[in-house]
Amino acid sequence: MIASPHAPIVGDDPLTALHMLVADDMQAVNSLIARRLNSDVVLINEVARYIVNSGGKRIRPLLLILSARALQYQGTDHIDLAAVIEFIHTATLLHDDVVDGSNLRRGQGSANSVWGNEASVLVGDFLYSRAFQMMVDVNSMRIMEIMSDTTTVISEGEVMQLLNCQNPDTSEQEYLRVIHAKTAKLFEAAARIGAVLGNSSRTQEQAMASFGCYLGTAYQLIDDVLDYSGSAEATGKNLGDDLAEGKPTLPIIYAIRNGTPAQAKVIRDAILTGGRENIDAVIETVESTGAMAYTAGAANTQLELALQALKAIPPSAHKEALQTLAQFAVSRVH
Repeated sequence: MIASPHAPIVGDDPLTALHMLVADDMQAVNSLIARRLNSDVVLINEVARYIVNSGGKRIRPLLLILSARALQYQGTDHIDLAAVIEFIHTATLLHDDVVDGSNLRRGQGSANSVWGNEASVLVGDFLYSRAFQMMVDVNSMRIMEIMSDTTTVISEGEVMQLLNCQNPDTSEQEYLRVIHAKTAKLFEAAARIGAVLGNSSRTQEQAMASFGCYLGTAYQLIDDVLDYSGSAEATGKNLGDDLAEGKPTLPIIYAIRNGTPAQAKVIRDAILTGGRENIDAVIETVESTGAMAYTAGAANTQLELALQALKAIPPSAHKEALQTLAQFAVSRVH
């Protein structure tokens, strides 16, 4: 059920309601994605369609569309740029799974497990290139600047994460730097671009960018919680994937800091060696130290900052949809 113009969207599935609010725009985005995935190279078509059509939530393009609509944008460039955002996100997934050696993505075999690492990396490169082709068509130097800066920061975040892998001494501050660069930056760009399209004031543009950044950080922190408390059926990932890849996420960092010496050693050893051999002991420590509650609390802090940032945006159904999107980010179970 869609909300009235000045009531928040609620219900068992708020994400579906948000998609319905901008259903025509999202349908146009999905149609454009299908068209622009097309290549004369058959393997590119197969791999790209496999990952793009594998059940993603389309949260980043939805964020761009809602941001543009909240600032009264009436044109069509938001459709192209929402597809651009999704292509860049998909490219990062393809590259991530190769770097991490992942074999499961969104509940099915990852592209690299089906077609191999080489094909996944190269199709990811194709999606990056296609995204920049589409940005050129929009013909906005300001948006090109935002997206070129964004992709640079994302790449830096990937490298920072690689440096932190199998490092049990990674600090909370270092980890937050990684997720800001690797995850939150693309959310920030999506929201900022919506404000740019709406010819908003600098104050509103920065407010929308801050909203996206806080939203993206909260989203990743809840991903960290779900890695130790979700189910493979719900999340589309194996429980403890981050630990198996030697990634010290916030629940792990907190548990090391607050657990007994014996508990800390179990976790440190797991990070150093990777794998899931002691996953039950690690999960027990994460739960007993309050690490998941701490991480969820950090996500809620980001939610409050996101909602505060939105106060600079005039009232509308689309603004309230953005508030609902932020609340969904911290309440979701997948």
